[in-house]
Amino acid sequence: MSKSSITIGQLDPFGRDVKQCSITLELIAIQIYVSAMAKELFHPLTEQIDLSAVLEALSDPTRRDVVQHLLRVGEDSCGATSAFAGMTKTNLTYHLAKLREAGITRARIDGARRMISVRYDDMQSRFPGLLPAILGNGTPET
Repeated sequence: MSKSSITIGQLDPFGRDVKQCSITLELIAIQIYVSAMAKELFHPLTEQIDLSAVLEALSDPTRRDVVQHLLRVGEDSCGATSAFAGMTKTNLTYHLAKLREAGITRARIDGARRMISVRYDDMQSRFPGLLPAILGNGTPET
């Protein structure tokens, strides 16, 4: 966050101390930022996972690659972009959100990281054999 260069004693048009207003706004911004970081993400319940949403999410080859990677490693951090060289963090985050919202992946908070994994058992109970059929050998590594 940037520091305000306004000196103490300056007043805004309403007669309030500008420095005090600036500090208050910085504290509000910090609270909003921290609360957004700790916010739990939406994950549909198993019975809410919709076939059309799953098929739409898996229609993208990048998202299929992400799911295959997660099935191989089990769980990976959201920031582990080394597995997807050339993909920006923004682009990877977009694809991970699409997979999570469709119910294919789960994100859990681990300190400052978000750990992503495939909801393989949920997918199998809802749509048996769908992931292996779409991904080829789409089963988790043991």
